[in-house]
Amino acid sequence: MAIRNLLVANRGEIAVRILRAAGEMGARGTAIYSEEDAEALHVRRADQAMRLPKRGAAGYLDADAIVSCAKEAGCDSVHPGYGFLSESAAFARACAQAGLIFVGPQPEVLEQWGDKAQARALAEECGVPCLEGTNRATSLEEAQA
Repeated sequence: MAIRNLLVANRGEIAVRILRAAGEMGARGTAIYSEEDAEALHVRRADQAMRLPKRGAAGYLDADAIVSCAKEAGCDSVHPGYGFLSESAAFARACAQAGLIFVGPQPEVLEQWGDKAQARALAEECGVPCLEGTNRATSLEEAQA
């Protein structure tokens, strides 16, 4: 399925780069912004922009508001950039449930790789060389020992 209208769920330079790539693919780019970012470069470079209801970083962490913006703007996909919600399995799942393509790993992958003990166990199971370490939460005393 080709992406036609991509919402970039991020701000700043990363958003500008993703918007540029969307344009090079022939897709429209939709930006989101908090009140403080209304004049930011990523907002001006987008084909359209949607204002988030919350101020500051909290706006970019409001998964429900971002999905709503994407639907309202007629987007078919969401790119999280990095940071903010990029590693959130719940956000990836919310996008999928809303009928949006999440440009990133599947929620199950985010869950597995977001848990360092699970990720390490899988790497070892697959024969990937790993440095010595633990496969569980470690207390300060255990780490010092």
